Amino acid sequence: MLHIKRRADRFLTLYAPLTLFMAFILLPLYWTLATALKREGDILKRPLAYWPSPLTFENFAFAWKNVGFSTYFQNSMLVAGVTVVFVLVISIFTGYALSRFSFRGKSGFMLLLLCTQFVPAAMLLIPLFIMLKNAGLIGNYFSLILTYTTLQLPFNSILMSSFISNVPEQLEEAAMVDGCTRFQSVLYVVLPVLVPGIVATASFTFIYAWNEFLFGLMFISKHTMFTIPVGLNSMLGEYNINYGALAAGSMIALLPAVLLFMYIQKFLVQGIGDGAVKG
Repeated sequence: MLHIKRRADRFLTLYAPLTLFMAFILLPLYWTLATALKREGDILKRPLAYWPSPLTFENFAFAWKNVGFSTYFQNSMLVAGVTVVFVLVISIFTGYALSRFSFRGKSGFMLLLLCTQFVPAAMLLIPLFIMLKNAGLIGNYFSLILTYTTLQLPFNSILMSSFISNVPEQLEEAAMVDGCTRFQSVLYVVLPVLVPGIVATASFTFIYAWNEFLFGLMFISKHTMFTIPVGLNSMLGEYNINYGALAAGSMIALLPAVLLFMYIQKFLVQGIGDGAVKG
């Protein structure tokens, strides 16, 4: 009897909430996928079909070739990839400086970095637009890369500082005794140990740059230069919406993020843990 009660308590306190949570997360994704696999005439048919029959991949082909998702995909990959490189390089050296060196105003500088995260990105839209317009960068991918890098650097620099603080300084000192410069010790000793933290930082930055919509909409006006979120928005017509192609485009946009997290999840958990505990 006690065993049955324990199993019931475990079900009510663990499995039931997890099942409801997973249903809340997965049902919209399933509905989007089912819509993408239906023929256009079957999407709004009544009664609603909860399973696409017959299955069709025409919406994916239409979104990829006719709507231009092949171009949007390449644009997003370019912007997100370059942003990740910039953020990683700068945040590693900034985090190293914050972790290894003491200087006047260090605490205030770190507090300022944290405070920047409290400012809504929408408030920066007009100032950034004016600055980038004066610099002649509006309508250029570099306007997005520069904006995304700037917005992601404060948090990732502090995060990287926590990762580096968990790397024993004795490893660097031993390398420098053997003849390495400080830069070489960072390159050959610190970076290999930082792989989980680098993966965590890169994944957060990539997902942000991949999904960001507001700046992409305001800074890029040429249709062939749209990123995926802006491309999805352009499919919403005033009088007509191709729901099948829109759902297919949404699944295409989701695919890189899902594959990325499937591959890096073990590094991500370790990286977050290393950054959260200062040893």
